[in-house]
Amino acid sequence: MSAHRTNAEATAADRAHVFHSWSAQGALRPLPVAGGRGSRFWDLEGNTYLDFSSQFVNLNIGHAHPKVVEAIQRQAATLPTIAPHFANDQRSEAARLVASHAPDGLTKVFFTNGGAESNEHAVRMARVVTGRPKVLSAYRSYHGATHTAMHLTGDPRRWATDTGAAGVVRFFGPYLYRSAFHATTEQEECDRALAHLEQVIALEGPGTIAAVLLEPIVGTNGVLVPPAGYLPGVRELCDRHGILLIFDEVMTGFGRTGAWFAADHWGVRPDLLTFAKGVNSGYVPLGGVVLSDAVAAAFDERPYPGGLTYSGHPLACAAAVATITTMREEGMVEHAAHLGEHLIGPRLAKIADAHPSVGEVRGLGVFWAVELVSDRATREMLVPFGTAGAQGAVGEVVAECHRRGLWPFAHFNRIHVLPPCNTTEADVHEGLDILDAALDLADRHVTR
Repeated sequence: MSAHRTNAEATAADRAHVFHSWSAQGALRPLPVAGGRGSRFWDLEGNTYLDFSSQFVNLNIGHAHPKVVEAIQRQAATLPTIAPHFANDQRSEAARLVASHAPDGLTKVFFTNGGAESNEHAVRMARVVTGRPKVLSAYRSYHGATHTAMHLTGDPRRWATDTGAAGVVRFFGPYLYRSAFHATTEQEECDRALAHLEQVIALEGPGTIAAVLLEPIVGTNGVLVPPAGYLPGVRELCDRHGILLIFDEVMTGFGRTGAWFAADHWGVRPDLLTFAKGVNSGYVPLGGVVLSDAVAAAFDERPYPGGLTYSGHPLACAAAVATITTMREEGMVEHAAHLGEHLIGPRLAKIADAHPSVGEVRGLGVFWAVELVSDRATREMLVPFGTAGAQGAVGEVVAECHRRGLWPFAHFNRIHVLPPCNTTEADVHEGLDILDAALDLADRHVTR
């Protein structure tokens, strides 16, 4: 095994054989990462970055937390792997901990290897249990890159492989800043979005719909916090028509929004809840579906038609046990709520006032978006809808953040602020200072 001494050497080795996701390969120059600790990581040449992306919004407990690292090492020395039809203590304890933090009445956990598989299996469960073919999902959504999950996704990453999968029907969720319903208040947006969903259900035929799948707070596509009555309203529509409600909490789960799950903010219980990412901060791939008692009971006498070789992998589950336990012991969920309410939210509001390129800021906990526009009056996006990666004016802002030592998350015309749940107040202030300065570059592109 070779040890690369410079960024250039490591990048050349990567480009020789590695094929990267979501990228045109020819121009790709990935940053080599040598290590990380807490809310920071660094390259081979000593350049350090404050991680405001939490990598892929999964590093809720931060880089290289010693308690999780030690748990993985201990499990690797004891039982590094075992087939899923055997019981093992780490899987049992991980399932207990996940269920203990899920909404009441969700008590059984089916483990997968990540978020896309979780959504695939949740949809399969809903279709088998109801005997219905259709699933409704929102246009502004992301549910994963496997076949069914990608077709349920509502953003432009779907377009290249979209074959119009049977059984997928999309609807508009609430998004007051760019309202599809010409709403001017949160209440209007809520009422009209629910009326729209009710009409879609009626026109599609309630008896043909197995489930409504949605992110309780839309993640990659804007950190869209719904109006107060929206999720309870969706729950009522589903109950009225015998439709199962699936919450995709892959990104929002395990402290990201300042609660264990985003559903907790509105007290709404789904029938199925999917998770991944923050369950063990991605130290070892893990995801899953939490089933309500009623859905789980449907498979008491008939087999569930699905499985995975690595379902409940001991290393991944040991990491989950350590992560959830440590988050509780160190009060990380409460800390994330504090950061959002008292530091990130107020500071982003001041940043919005200071920069004409900022159209809106929104979020909860350590889950925020800064929406960039070229014209506040028309709300024209700073870069066109569907622009891949950080390009144009947004790319300039991201590059300046990198130059100053901040690694944000960018998607279309937005910069997302997504630090780990245990980021210190000092690091939050430092990161927001850098973002504030970098947004001067976006302001140059404002037309009026």
